[in-house]
Amino acid sequence: MVASALVLNTTYEPLCVVPQRRAAVLILTDKAVPVCQGGGLFRSEKVRLLAPTVVRLTRFVRVPYRGAIALTRRGVFTRDSGRCAYCGAAATTIDHVIPRSRGGSHAWENVVAACTKCNHRKADRTLGELGWRLPRQPKAPVGLTARILGHRSPEPGWLDWFGSPEPALA
Repeated sequence: MVASALVLNTTYEPLCVVPQRRAAVLILTDKAVPVCQGGGLFRSEKVRLLAPTVVRLTRFVRVPYRGAIALTRRGVFTRDSGRCAYCGAAATTIDHVIPRSRGGSHAWENVVAACTKCNHRKADRTLGELGWRLPRQPKAPVGLTARILGHRSPEPGWLDWFGSPEPALA
């Protein structure tokens, strides 16, 4: 797995996550300065650079309005902590609470993680027909952490820059 680095604006606002190699290139081209460094090392013939885990840009970047967070299978698993919304077992698939064949939408509020057994048992029926209830209503992830990290788990050193130790898609 490729190690990642958090990129901060000049105002120390989190912007995005990039591979450590890209962060090293930003430092070498004087577009960023290292804020925190990890245990790795980048070497060339003339330069040795500790692998950065957090870098701050040297010029301010204006961030345009960011739309809604895209619905992905991986994002649903992260939001639901990899657990079935119906029984709490390990989730292996996703399920539409109101089936699409019955007019349900493919939206954060209608999609949950499910185990194969529950997904097969529910099939094309609604929760009311089965007498099932959801322990909590599914909703779209919100917040800076979810927008920047997406499905990634935050590195321990990054939480200082987000303000609170919230999960990526809580």
